[in-house]
Amino acid sequence: MSARVLPVPEGLEGERLDVALTRLLGLSRSRAAELVEQGAVLVDGRPAAKSERLVAGAALTVDLSEPTTEPVPPEPVPGMRILFDDDDVVVVDKPVGVAAHPSPGWTGPTVVGGLAAAGYRVSTSGAAERQGIVHRLDVGTSGVMAVAKSESAYTSLKRQFKDRTVDKVYHAVVQGHCDPLSGTVDAPVGRHPQHDYKWAVVRDGKPSVTHYDTLEAFPHASLLEIHLETGRTHQIRVHMSALRHPCAGDITYGADPELAKRLRLTRQWLHARSLSFDHPRTGERITIESDYPEDLRSALDLLRAGA
Repeated sequence: MSARVLPVPEGLEGERLDVALTRLLGLSRSRAAELVEQGAVLVDGRPAAKSERLVAGAALTVDLSEPTTEPVPPEPVPGMRILFDDDDVVVVDKPVGVAAHPSPGWTGPTVVGGLAAAGYRVSTSGAAERQGIVHRLDVGTSGVMAVAKSESAYTSLKRQFKDRTVDKVYHAVVQGHCDPLSGTVDAPVGRHPQHDYKWAVVRDGKPSVTHYDTLEAFPHASLLEIHLETGRTHQIRVHMSALRHPCAGDITYGADPELAKRLRLTRQWLHARSLSFDHPRTGERITIESDYPEDLRSALDLLRAGA
């Protein structure tokens, strides 16, 4: 078992325990409820019900099971669409709540499992649990994600990501208005010094560069187009929070819970909008795009209506 101790942030004051776990750890609601029922979650050192309302500052102790040694049968992923497919690469539109690949403590759907269930054979390169994976999206982030099918494609795409020739474009709704309206955040990102479930701008972190442009401004928020020069874990969320403009709905990184409620958001407003890379076999530059999913589109409509 792997234990984590998490303080309850102010943004989750009054929230149900199972809902708080989904936001803090990216677990599915069913997995969070399962952990609570198994007694794997303590609130200030005592067992609690999944419906218990939390108090800011309380300590959550969560035991996450290690992955089973038995192979996990592949399961279909509802809502995961294929955006591009040939002998070398398959590009999916990843829904929210889906991990890129299996990992400790995660028992929900994965891109790897969804592709296997749909009959896709991917590259065998990479660690066993993430074969074919050349980049990842957070569980709570939707959008374009590429997976290598051939060994040569895996090598080519990994090199392109390392050389930063892949153009990764995200759209994000952030709180407030960035000043300047277009700019670059160049700040190292690493593990948060106090909370191991978060990341932060830290002196000894890895170099991280984020470019942003304001596409649309609303009274209390802005729609940004973001280009990632690097690809650190939670990079956009950390950099926007460091600017004091966290992604709307991103309670973990300081978003206003009242705005999240008004926009009916249960996750950060962050979407991988497009991915451009040189095709591993032909060398042709291709761009794959993904439309906003319903929850993000609905929140954007509410902002445009004055929410």
